[in-house]
Amino acid sequence: MLRLAERPVPRPSAGEVLVRVSAAGVNRPDIMQRQGKYPPPPGASDIPGLEIAGEIVDACDVSEFEIGQRVCALVAGGGYAEYCVAPALQCLRTPLAVPERHAGAIPETFFTVWTNLFDRGRLQPGERVLVHGGTSGIGTTAIQLARAFGSTVFATAGSDEKCDACRRLGAERAINYRAEDFVQAIKDATNGEGVDVILDIMGGEYLARNLECLRLHGRLVVIGLIGGARAEMNLQTILQKRLTVTGSTLRVRTPAEKGAIARALEANVWPLLDRGEVRPIVHAEFPLERAGDAHRELESGNVIGKLLLLP
Repeated sequence: MLRLAERPVPRPSAGEVLVRVSAAGVNRPDIMQRQGKYPPPPGASDIPGLEIAGEIVDACDVSEFEIGQRVCALVAGGGYAEYCVAPALQCLRTPLAVPERHAGAIPETFFTVWTNLFDRGRLQPGERVLVHGGTSGIGTTAIQLARAFGSTVFATAGSDEKCDACRRLGAERAINYRAEDFVQAIKDATNGEGVDVILDIMGGEYLARNLECLRLHGRLVVIGLIGGARAEMNLQTILQKRLTVTGSTLRVRTPAEKGAIARALEANVWPLLDRGEVRPIVHAEFPLERAGDAHRELESGNVIGKLLLLP
């Protein structure tokens, strides 16, 4: 259960900044934490919220940023608040073409997509990628970035309206998984070859079908378990196609690891955001006291992109 409460303003420790929050992103891990299925890591705030945007109002032993600077930041918790502490390593300046509050919808999805699709998945220009959940926060980010870096994008979504949204963002083919078998659709769209990389938020029930969609030397990157944490697969498929199956989580990584992702985003993705070539897709905004309504909206399955909380 979510309820509004008062807490003391947190104080930054060495290497941290204090941000006056203008917007906090709402993500599925927040729902899981509310349900008791995803506790914060040791030392992190028990307040939900994994990404923020706002103004730096205090800092401790930080040289990269100045008081008054506008930033967005990935945090391990504490985002649903008026003030939030963030490691300076996990902060990035607000992109030029992005409204300040919309920057609160950037960190969680852009960090996740970069480290999984481009680091672990090794997606290259000219390759084909399948993005499951194309209208989720992860999906809308992955479609845009993959397209921006020269890949052909396929996506799955749960309605014709959502498929239209995927195509507008750059997907060459969007598959309504309620009306089509995505495995057959991918085979038809690629002359039976399949795709090079799959970014999967489903897990269990999709595993075997994902392997069918991959071409020789394909890579499956699992980042979510909406469809379950356990599955059976035919190992012979992996051997014959020389496939790679990998996955990762982000929240428990160290500030140094997250900082490395931040610097990669700064070098490779921030120029695209500055020019407006990619952008966070914001579905709706809620005042902070309506965080429960925002969770219900996300759970409804009707969201295209991200939800924001505004303190």
